[in-house]
Amino acid sequence: MIIQDYKKNREKDFNNIIDSLKDDSIYISNKSLLCFGDSLELLKSIPDKSISLILIDPPYHSTKKKNIKNDTAFNTDDDFINWIEEFSEQWVRILKPNGSLYLFCSSKMSARLEVLLTKRFNILSHVVWSKPNEPGFDGWKGKMKKESLRQWYAHSERVLFMEPAMDGNLHRSCFAKFLRDTRKRSGLSGNKLTELTGAYGKVNHGGAVSNWETGRNVPSKEQYNKICEAFINTGKIENMPPYEDVIRPFNVNKEVEFTDVWDFYSVRPYKGKHPAEKPLDMLKHCIASSSYEEDIVLDCFAGSGSTAIASLLENRKTIAIELDEKWANAIKARIEKFESNEELDSMPDDYIMRKTKTVSETKKNTLTLFS
Repeated sequence: MIIQDYKKNREKDFNNIIDSLKDDSIYISNKSLLCFGDSLELLKSIPDKSISLILIDPPYHSTKKKNIKNDTAFNTDDDFINWIEEFSEQWVRILKPNGSLYLFCSSKMSARLEVLLTKRFNILSHVVWSKPNEPGFDGWKGKMKKESLRQWYAHSERVLFMEPAMDGNLHRSCFAKFLRDTRKRSGLSGNKLTELTGAYGKVNHGGAVSNWETGRNVPSKEQYNKICEAFINTGKIENMPPYEDVIRPFNVNKEVEFTDVWDFYSVRPYKGKHPAEKPLDMLKHCIASSSYEEDIVLDCFAGSGSTAIASLLENRKTIAIELDEKWANAIKARIEKFESNEELDSMPDDYIMRKTKTVSETKKNTLTLFS
């Protein structure tokens, strides 16, 4: 039975992305790519269906923070929504069919963003990050006179979790369509595939394949291998993609945060802190839950670079894009420091320094907010 190696596929995808973005890069290794420039324009150069996970924290617009690039750049809410829509066209294009996207946003804009994004994505969860403070740190409590707010204090942020959608209803699963189309090409009926895989339902002994093809759930890796064997044995299917290229990962258990209310501590102020920095533990949680090892994780609003570091800690490849020169250089220094502490004996000679330069040494592009 021929099933491809997904890690080789990721390496190929990563090298293709490097080739497409190398002119705008300021750091490249065999696990990291950091680019400086307008992410909307740079995304257009990334090959189709090459990214496994997009984890992004764009300007919130509603917060109007002058120390966050572009947070005050929009005259109206519609300007902001239209800007995000331009990005969404690129996100769905570059995401793998079994990829995932996490979008951080404010509670004030989350509803409008969710409606917008349902054009191209299945919204799987609307997560509330409660932003608790560490014991002994009051943080937000002294920021303003609460009696004058005239509304409940917004002590939370939202995280929209989604996957690329196929045409249809809520279960617009890319795997469901792939399985259904491949089964028909193989000439097997749903009942026959159930018999060959032993995937009988618990109630009527015939529901598993039907549930997979309607997008209600997915097979285990063992069940998928039996599906591949059944298809290839018909002689009508030559090979099958690896499990990791068709099944969207979602790895949670009772030992980790599995509800849609998250209580990860906010990042305490420190010298040099990015104003919108997210806790590393929360980013690692997203990455570990929604990607496989060696998958490619994209953050096109890289900010502090924490998503890149979290990706490396979880043994993923990382692509970071940042528009602000100050923070692009800070991310570069942070990734360099992290990777230089790794064990290099088994790494290629050019691992750390395949290409590295500061933003000031990079060809300056015209950075525009709108295309």
